Amino acid sequence: MKIKPLAIENFQMNQTNSTCMWLLFISYSMVLVLANWFDVRIISFLNLNTDAGTLIFPFTFLLSNAITEVYGYKNARMAIWLGFAFNILFIVYGQIVIHMPSPDFQTNNIAFDNLFDSSVRVILASTASYFFAEPLNSLVMSKLKMKFNGKHKAFRFLASTVVASFADSFIFGFVAFYGIWNDENLINFCLTMWLIKVFIEFCGLPFSVRLTSYLKKKDQVDIYDINTKYTFFSLERNYNKENNKYRDENDG
Repeated sequence: MKIKPLAIENFQMNQTNSTCMWLLFISYSMVLVLANWFDVRIISFLNLNTDAGTLIFPFTFLLSNAITEVYGYKNARMAIWLGFAFNILFIVYGQIVIHMPSPDFQTNNIAFDNLFDSSVRVILASTASYFFAEPLNSLVMSKLKMKFNGKHKAFRFLASTVVASFADSFIFGFVAFYGIWNDENLINFCLTMWLIKVFIEFCGLPFSVRLTSYLKKKDQVDIYDINTKYTFFSLERNYNKENNKYRDENDG
């Protein structure tokens, strides 16, 4: 494979103006809000009990993995903060809405208000687990990419999800339902969530691998987090030319 060097100015332009990267950011935030909205609904899936958000939440890992793999940990960190901001907006606006006066003829508002009010603990649990698991997922992805020098992409995608989704499932389960369910049901619930998330990620691996290869080729970007400071409380996104080791994966 031949490394295709990029001029510094072109590299910075790709980093800042990449339409694909921003579409990933938007999709990531949207999936997160949808997952939080449906977390309150408990469903039976293949004779396993879980929350409805579990079926869509793994796509946040898929999207985060793609951002980290192509554009680096710093951009994944930005996506996580954007998702967190939209999640807070969702919670705050929901609380404002349900405490606003309702017209006498609109009786359906009571059902909506009760649903949203009862889901606050679940949404806060989802936010707490997200705030820990998503940075962990991107960190593991970035470290494994450096360790394997960009090889074994499918393994790295799956390994990061296994670690991060385990943390996410147990933090969410215990914050949301501890004291409501007995310990056995709670642990089984957390394990079920974890296994479903890993299974969905596994099924999505062919798409993830192809997507990241396409993005790298389109934007000519393949960021390695050389000398990156993994400080989560930062919005700094700058990379040097040396961080971009793009090569055509079909070349050679």
